Amino acid sequence: MTTIDVYDHAIPAESHFGYAQAIRSGDLIHVSGQLSFDEAGGFRPEDDIAAQLEGTYANLDKVLAHYGVTRSQIVSQTLYVVDLVKNADVVAEGNRAYFGTHRPVSTALGVTELTFPGQAVEISCVIDTKLPA
Repeated sequence: MTTIDVYDHAIPAESHFGYAQAIRSGDLIHVSGQLSFDEAGGFRPEDDIAAQLEGTYANLDKVLAHYGVTRSQIVSQTLYVVDLVKNADVVAEGNRAYFGTHRPVSTALGVTELTFPGQAVEISCVIDTKLPA
């Protein structure tokens, strides 16, 4: 029997939109698009892609900590980036800083806008808990 473990950051958007930040089902953890929100659910700072990328990965780290997994167990990520062509180098630098030598499969999509005003980046991923930490 597969058990399901759901994680939330307890921010207003979760109940408003009706979603979980992550769900563990068996050996896989599926992580919703992480954003650069603070404890009250606001963005820090608006339209600053480098700061938002750092904050987004910090929120992803909270998900990893909840499940007791590490960055090296992330097998894939999808990045949604406003004005990707302009921000590609900043995104690449932030991605390398976050993952170090680990290289998950990755897809970056340029978008015209995301859900919240000022939001510049969103990252979802899949984690395999059977991989070495």
